[in-house]
Amino acid sequence: MMAAVRLLLRTVSSSSSSSSSSCVHSGLGTTLFRLSPSRSSRPKTQKRHAAHFTYQPDPVPAEHGPTMKMNLFQSVTSALDNTLASDPTAVIFGEDVAFGGVFRCTVGLRDKYGKDRVFNTPLCEQGIVGFGIGVAAAGATAIAEIQFADYIFPAFDQIVNEAAKYRYRSGNLYDCGNLTIRAPWGCVGHGSLYHSQSPEAFFVHCPGLKIVVPRGPIQAKGLLLSCIADKNPCIFFEPKILYRAAVEQVPTEPYHIPLSQAEVVQEGSDMTLVAWGTQVHVMREVATMAQEKLGVSCEVIDLRTILPWDMETVCKSVVKTGRLLISHEAPVTGGFAAEIGSTVQEQCFLNLEAPITRLLISDCGHDDLSMELLPLTDCYLCVF
Repeated sequence: MMAAVRLLLRTVSSSSSSSSSSCVHSGLGTTLFRLSPSRSSRPKTQKRHAAHFTYQPDPVPAEHGPTMKMNLFQSVTSALDNTLASDPTAVIFGEDVAFGGVFRCTVGLRDKYGKDRVFNTPLCEQGIVGFGIGVAAAGATAIAEIQFADYIFPAFDQIVNEAAKYRYRSGNLYDCGNLTIRAPWGCVGHGSLYHSQSPEAFFVHCPGLKIVVPRGPIQAKGLLLSCIADKNPCIFFEPKILYRAAVEQVPTEPYHIPLSQAEVVQEGSDMTLVAWGTQVHVMREVATMAQEKLGVSCEVIDLRTILPWDMETVCKSVVKTGRLLISHEAPVTGGFAAEIGSTVQEQCFLNLEAPITRLLISDCGHDDLSMELLPLTDCYLCVF
């Protein structure tokens, strides 16, 4: 079961400890309970074979002009359209992008801007990124699409050993900072082994890259435009489960959301919940339930940029709440939650009232061969 770990904060006396729970006492008299499915007294429920969450749209942004109802893939299309219109050097390329791509993110762009600016490539991820490095090094704006994030690994050498190090190894004489790599990312509910992975942690070991994951259409457009404008190679992972499920009023004109700035999407006082992408909406749902069922006030932070990540916002929140839970769709070992937890442990040790907790999927990944689950598919398992 994906939700094998859950947090419950409650003030209890030492005499109320149960043999079915393991407890870690904090300095303020509160107890951190950990229940595993094998030790829980709750009856077993049938395993759900679909990812479930409630999408919570962002408020309509008034500061960026007129808006239009868009889902996430349409907001990506709008960002790409704005870029091609304003930058005559910009080119978009990848597998099947000329007819719109498998998720329709580039639909209509070839007809509008021509086959020299929006074009297909061979089925070779290493070649796609290598070509993008050359285009960007020559001074043009290169926007490469990897059809699924699961298939980005053939391009790993080009991204890590070439794109990320191009500026450093040339002493800043050359760079490929105009390169942006887009890729559909994360679980979708029926993606199985090769269409459900979240590989961001593979790239955060490499200085010179920026890694970004949006939570919805408004964020996607603003962050993608910031990635394209940034003078460093960026990897922009798009939660594919949100392509059609997430709908918001998105500004039609270009706008930018700063990179490396996390956002507090819900303020709270008792616990900090950190996530990115789809998992932000799961955490918001959990925060609502924790407030209603337990009276626990949770602060929810969307990290947005994974590398370089916003340590200041996260640590400031943990200093206030004293507790931290990090959740993402990637496996537990080596996941980016470990880096966040380690940093917070070092920076906020004296402020912590309970151990830092990670709520992730198993190292086996999505263990169902046909229908993968979100780490917190059933929010009740996090609260109770």
